Amino acid sequence: MAQPTNTLEWIAFLFQEYGEMFWQGTLVTLYIAIAGTLIGFVLGFALGVIGDLQVSPHDPWYRRLPVRVLKWIGDVYIEVFRDTPMIVQAMVLYYGLRSAGIEITPVPAAILVTVLNTGAYMSETVRAGINSIDPGQREGGLALGMTSMKIMVKVILPQALRNIIPEMANMFLTNLKMTSVLNVIGVTELFMVAKTTGAVYYKYFEAYLCIALIYFV
Repeated sequence: MAQPTNTLEWIAFLFQEYGEMFWQGTLVTLYIAIAGTLIGFVLGFALGVIGDLQVSPHDPWYRRLPVRVLKWIGDVYIEVFRDTPMIVQAMVLYYGLRSAGIEITPVPAAILVTVLNTGAYMSETVRAGINSIDPGQREGGLALGMTSMKIMVKVILPQALRNIIPEMANMFLTNLKMTSVLNVIGVTELFMVAKTTGAVYYKYFEAYLCIALIYFV
């Protein structure tokens, strides 16, 4: 193939020459985003439910204490992961675990970071979804003799899920793009592929345009 002479020709050349690398990078990006979003949603869902748990001063201490401890742990975790950049979280978690003697590879570390980040954001979404349900439905359940847990499972959560699921889709799209920062711990996702292929011919602009097109699609 003749040497490309303009940007479009270089983009076509890079796709032709390194198409397999771009494809593998896309698969890794999707794998991390999907796994991180799904598992993170489960974590966020549990934290959101815990955050909404209500205890009465008249409840025995052995019921109040665990709920308060869980809420405190959840609040600290949410604040830490919502108030720090994902790129910093990735560095701290990956190198922190390895320095502690835990041999974790880049991809599992990337999924773990994505899970923890997603869980922190989704927990607030879940809590907001629960609070969006008319309080009268909770009161009606109590009047019928239902327990708080039964009201949550049978009445509140099925309705709250309708408000939560669209935000889960938005979270997936955010994670899809945020995987680009995970190259700092050696994950060969799309951004890392662009850095690698761009370095071969010193055509970084064209290489980044290639992955911009993939992300856009």
